[in-house]
Amino acid sequence: MIHVVIVGAYGSAGAAVAKSLAEEPDVQLTLIDDGDPGGGLCILRGCMPSKEVLSAGAHRFQARHDDRLLGDPHEVDLDRTIERKDDHTLGWAEHRRESIHEITERSDVEFVHDTARFVDDHTVVAGGREITGDYVVIATGSAINVPDLPGIEDVPHQTSADLLDATELPDSAVVMGLGYVGLEMVPYLSEVGGTDVTVVEHDERPIDEADPSFGDTILDLYREQFDVTIPTECYERRVEPTDDGGVRLYLEHVDGDDEVVEADELYLFTGRRPCVGRLGLKNSALERGPDWVLDTMQARDDDQVFVVGDVNGKEPILHVAKEQGFTAAENILRRERGEPLTAYENVTHHVIFSGLGVYPYARVGMTEREARDAGYDIAVAKRQASDDGVFEAKDTPEGVAKLVVDRESATVLGWQGLHYHADVMAKTMQVVVEMGLDVREVPDRAYHPTTPEILDGLLRDATDELAE
Repeated sequence: MIHVVIVGAYGSAGAAVAKSLAEEPDVQLTLIDDGDPGGGLCILRGCMPSKEVLSAGAHRFQARHDDRLLGDPHEVDLDRTIERKDDHTLGWAEHRRESIHEITERSDVEFVHDTARFVDDHTVVAGGREITGDYVVIATGSAINVPDLPGIEDVPHQTSADLLDATELPDSAVVMGLGYVGLEMVPYLSEVGGTDVTVVEHDERPIDEADPSFGDTILDLYREQFDVTIPTECYERRVEPTDDGGVRLYLEHVDGDDEVVEADELYLFTGRRPCVGRLGLKNSALERGPDWVLDTMQARDDDQVFVVGDVNGKEPILHVAKEQGFTAAENILRRERGEPLTAYENVTHHVIFSGLGVYPYARVGMTEREARDAGYDIAVAKRQASDDGVFEAKDTPEGVAKLVVDRESATVLGWQGLHYHADVMAKTMQVVVEMGLDVREVPDRAYHPTTPEILDGLLRDATDELAE
């Protein structure tokens, strides 16, 4: 019998480990989590509640932009929106908690509702006692990252968590961070609150992982459709309160020019950092830093400790956290059997619900740049959403899509889409990419005018490119 201690059992990664090992006859589990109500980041403060509020903004945005509709657009009832979001969130969290507590009905599984802290390599203190495992799994997730900026301690600021609970929004806001969180929440501020928003972008364009045309499309959409001010290639230097209770942010552009932005509120959408502060890692062999977790999900400094999900800093995405959890569980069993361990290998599969989810960005596999850097001889097909009349018919003509194909094998290496319904097309393209399908053999057949016609167009264009 081996004893596995899972710290952070309510989250997506920890739950995946627990459920994978629960049916193993020779595994004893101790599940530890201090969550209240518990349920993990995605359910409580991430992708689930954010999509709930974004959908309200999306309905207003589409009504406001459709010139076929008469009258003023509806206003979003924030009290009702947040109340419904809270009700749904508590239900989802309860479902997660119940799924974990069902596991504890087994005699060799227990749950400890407390914070865990290492006292030596494989022993933690929780629930007023020491608990030693043959293996320890760390799945403690991530927390809001507050940047180290002069003056930040003197200025009240809001985060995405605060915005998800807000029933009143400010007249003006300055936002730090236009990554995943900013791309989703900035249009919400503008559309739902009528907030005058300025968001700082450090680079020439947002979405670092995408080919440049996608970031350029986002800039055009946010500036033109949502009336958001986005200074690019500039950095925050300091922040201070204004006399009327607002905020003043000092910026420096890469060309040397200075800029000062004032607003009622400061929002920090500046990413997340691994939650390890209360773990007492100094009492163990673990030292967090670059590459502190191997692809087997083992800690570099201790092969009997596995680190999964946001806390390992590899890729803070929900489905990735689950897959890392499955890999860790499998590798614990493999190590016990003396078998070679497997590495977690991820085909990139990302979705950002940009443009209130009306214009989401989705990506599967390699970008054009990554494929070229990897040495592939590639064919590239690119289409504007406006190339396909169905987007015009649905009053969502903006957007772009791209397909990257290996010329030698004709297999699809990657796809990106930033347009209406790109999020729901991602699964189709995951199948195409991960199964290594020949682009010439993917069925080119959309039934009736539907938005996936843009995929058919990419497939045809890429096939023509290969033929040439």
